[in-house]
Amino acid sequence: MIGIVIKSTGSWYLVRAENNTLYRARLRGKFKLKGMKVSNPLAVGDRVEFDIEKVDEETAVIHKIEPRENYIIRQSTHKSGYSHIIAANLDHALLIATLVSPRTSFGFIDRFLVTAEAYDIPVTIVYNKADMYDEEMQDYQRQISFLYSQAGYQSLSVSASLNQGLDEIEKLIKGKTTLFSGHSGVGKSSLINRLIPDLAIKTSEISAFSDKGVHTTTFAEMFEVEEGTYIIDTPGIKELGVIDIPKNELSHFFPEMKELLNKCRFNNCTHFNEPGCAVVDAVRHNQIALSRYQSYLSIMHGDDNRK
Repeated sequence: MIGIVIKSTGSWYLVRAENNTLYRARLRGKFKLKGMKVSNPLAVGDRVEFDIEKVDEETAVIHKIEPRENYIIRQSTHKSGYSHIIAANLDHALLIATLVSPRTSFGFIDRFLVTAEAYDIPVTIVYNKADMYDEEMQDYQRQISFLYSQAGYQSLSVSASLNQGLDEIEKLIKGKTTLFSGHSGVGKSSLINRLIPDLAIKTSEISAFSDKGVHTTTFAEMFEVEEGTYIIDTPGIKELGVIDIPKNELSHFFPEMKELLNKCRFNNCTHFNEPGCAVVDAVRHNQIALSRYQSYLSIMHGDDNRK
């Protein structure tokens, strides 16, 4: 049988079959030993082949994972030298950020955008808690939105508590599988609860099936908003370490830098201290935001600036 992983707890997976039946599934032991340098061999959104193990208990064994179209990945925070796949086979990602309580850094935003660019996943930056912004903060948020629009990224200002901007989000996610990601406390779950009013009912049903208690976003999980529209909710990310991107290719995933790559004096320019660098010149002339360039250098030099 073929299905999609809609919840991952690390040892057991919840799989939705093509006929919408839910199966509590596990991996064959050998599947985990293929030399994959990931802490989680399967992720929410993965398409898998499985066999029913016990019909009455609706349990199954996963024996094959279909090739992934894309995924969001980061360095594992638990296993040195390993990576962790946040979600797979995405049409779109919403990076939920806040300028207050807690404030999302440029470094974190840029690391997420680089990772998404590397796997061709469109991203919209959603600034939540707009109801908490004073006039000065509102102006600052507009400046940041303009900064990222210059790099090709759309931004939204929303408030989950006031239902502000939810119509725009609904339009963005319609007919897609969308990842909701960001730091803990930025309001991902609040936004999702607003978009899916009966979410508490759905999550309690799934939790009862998988024996995992109430929904606390401890594990990644996929929810159906309507037919053909799916949301993947993920635990809050404390750190986002960029992985599997060669340093000589890093600038390819900053769209505003990519446009200038053939204008540098040297083909192998690292955009750091080489003469005749078009990227550095663009930064000096405010054509590339200094914060974006600083994020580039931080990732390039492996600085521990992931928050």
